[in-house]
Amino acid sequence: MPTRVTGASLRQSKLFRYLGCAVFLGLLPCWLFSPSVQAQGECPELTSFYSSGEQDWSQTRSRLGEIFEFCLLSSEYFALYGAAQLNTGDLNAAMESLERSLLLDPNNGAALIDYAQALLQDGQLFAAIEANQLLLARQDIAAPLANDIAQRQRDWQSLTRQTIWQIDVLGGYDDNLNGAPDQDLVTLTLSGESVILALTEEFQVVSGPFLNLRVAGRHRRLGPQNQHNFVGELRGRLSNDSRSDLVQLSSRYNLVRPDRRNSWQLNAGMSHLLIGGSPLFTGTDASFRYQFASLVGCRPYYGTAVQHQVYRNQSQLNGLEAKVGVGSNCSVFGAGNQRLNGEISLLHNRALKSNRLGGSRDGWQFILDWQLALSRGVLSAQFNHTDLLDERGFSRLLANNARRNIERNSLLIQYREALPALGPGAQLMVNFYFQDQSSNLDLFRTEDTSLEIGVSWRF
Repeated sequence: MPTRVTGASLRQSKLFRYLGCAVFLGLLPCWLFSPSVQAQGECPELTSFYSSGEQDWSQTRSRLGEIFEFCLLSSEYFALYGAAQLNTGDLNAAMESLERSLLLDPNNGAALIDYAQALLQDGQLFAAIEANQLLLARQDIAAPLANDIAQRQRDWQSLTRQTIWQIDVLGGYDDNLNGAPDQDLVTLTLSGESVILALTEEFQVVSGPFLNLRVAGRHRRLGPQNQHNFVGELRGRLSNDSRSDLVQLSSRYNLVRPDRRNSWQLNAGMSHLLIGGSPLFTGTDASFRYQFASLVGCRPYYGTAVQHQVYRNQSQLNGLEAKVGVGSNCSVFGAGNQRLNGEISLLHNRALKSNRLGGSRDGWQFILDWQLALSRGVLSAQFNHTDLLDERGFSRLLANNARRNIERNSLLIQYREALPALGPGAQLMVNFYFQDQSSNLDLFRTEDTSLEIGVSWRF
């Protein structure tokens, strides 16, 4: 747990007279705050506001508020008032008071201690580290307090690099493990005549229980202007139907450049999928997103992505898919615990082989994400609609060589809740998934429903 250092420690030691104006953040010209600028005598002695034991910050803040107008030029007053505001949860007011204290007296180390803490709580990690570094350069701080400040610096710097491991173990039931068509009969067209063909057992729906296992590692590195994320993941699904068992290995890199208004991010990744023990698919992708400043509770964005698709045993299916879209991330009715994200995109999948059935295809996609933070856990849902149309006839054997059209709707509902009985990083997970794919070609009409429950550990 990060070391908690307060300005009260330095106030009681009476050691805060070293830091020069030119050193502190360059907020305003030093001549505006020369030593001659002092309170005009109206501000009372503040010794009675210091406590040698546990400080009652609510009472201290109330008492200090009563003399506010008499201490407008007292750096000591605003340092103490800011500490009281900080310790009673009023972060914005605390930062304003502490900044004013440091402008009146840049040597006020007590104010700087609390200001560094306020910066951290405001999410300005690197500004907090920089302010705390100024304290480490001082020579007038007693050894015990200096050690606490040094430990706090180490704790905060450790936040710039973080590695998290995650293990998921879930079990459930799927009514279409192998993603087969939802009917056993397919209509073929031979010499212009319709012929009904019964699918072999290999292509019929297989349902049953399954076990999902997942191991993932995430490494995050924060810089003053950017954030780097590295993710690696290995997951597998085991069931009674070994032909539909899945193994997926994926890795991803993410670069984020945020500021207080706009932000952008780059992503690159690779995924390799095996089914029934044989390689099936390898995808390599890259994407870019630019997000604008908040507007009436929403942050609009636009993005683009491209993926190179390689099918290991069916190279004629290889493709290059591009995506361009716009969306917005919003708070629902201004509530901080509920968010809604909507995105609509145009899709183009270009065939890399001239003999691919249906050739290239175009379409569009709509995604809607909803998340609600509850008192005990997090409930989320994602709806996805995708519509694709081939550029030419798919096969003379199906619907007289009609162009294939696919409409896919899917719904994923997830619930997570802390499960401390199984460890500090344990979570209960419940997932419900439903997919319905319709098409003008019988062979591509599928339906899939699954429910799983399990535990996730993070450490």
